[in-house]
Amino acid sequence: MTKPSSPSSHNRALNTSGCHDESSPDSYQDSHRESYQEPGAQSLQPVAIAHTPFKEKFAIPRQPRLASAARAEIRLIPPFDSPLALQGLEQVSHVWLLFQFHQTLTSADAPRLRVRPPRLGGNDKIGVFASRATHRPNNIGQSVVALEQIDGCSLWVRGVDLLDGTPIIDIKPYVPYADQISDAVNHIAAAEPDLLSVDWQPQAQQAALQQQQRLQQPVVELIEQCLAQDPKPAYQKPAPERIYGVQLWDLNIRWHYPQPDRICVLQVEPVEP
Repeated sequence: MTKPSSPSSHNRALNTSGCHDESSPDSYQDSHRESYQEPGAQSLQPVAIAHTPFKEKFAIPRQPRLASAARAEIRLIPPFDSPLALQGLEQVSHVWLLFQFHQTLTSADAPRLRVRPPRLGGNDKIGVFASRATHRPNNIGQSVVALEQIDGCSLWVRGVDLLDGTPIIDIKPYVPYADQISDAVNHIAAAEPDLLSVDWQPQAQQAALQQQQRLQQPVVELIEQCLAQDPKPAYQKPAPERIYGVQLWDLNIRWHYPQPDRICVLQVEPVEP
């Protein structure tokens, strides 16, 4: 994925070139399956595919806009791959992305009624409709992201929390007067989570800077933003010798927890072919 040169939130001119669970009390029982699988249900057709730095689910920010360095291309696919579909969107600063959790397995026979959100430590359960957990009745998610640039049939956006290859099922403009609710309350997640300190081994930081030049992407910034949110399950108490890893772009990132509230990046290297 190659990022356009110097995208700016003030430069969104339309460029038309280059377009072409297992059974449990938290699941429905047999008597409810027929009502859940209503006949005549309409299938959803993706309108675009998200091309993001996140090659695996681990370490993806748990909400949009928590990692401003997470930039992505939202590329329209047929029959929607026409500049006509984006006409007027250059006047918008943010968009809603409706998407499918395409790598989350949800059983239509026994959909989950309760989930364990990370915000509650990964053990306590709440109703599926009181959370943004990935295990949803129709595997549909939504994220609001900053629109940086429109290039042909692609939107370049910032602040994504999407796995690479995520199908986008709709794109809608953010409308500030309607979408911004100043007195909104959510006592489950009242504020952003506390961030961890992120340190670097010198050789790891040097390698990250070199890869940053090669990829022309904010490698150091994205690693720090994602790891500061503590991607491991909240119930884990890792020993300092335990090594964690994730792939961003074509890079393997390795780190550990020298202290419970600190992360140290140990290694940044290209993925072996």
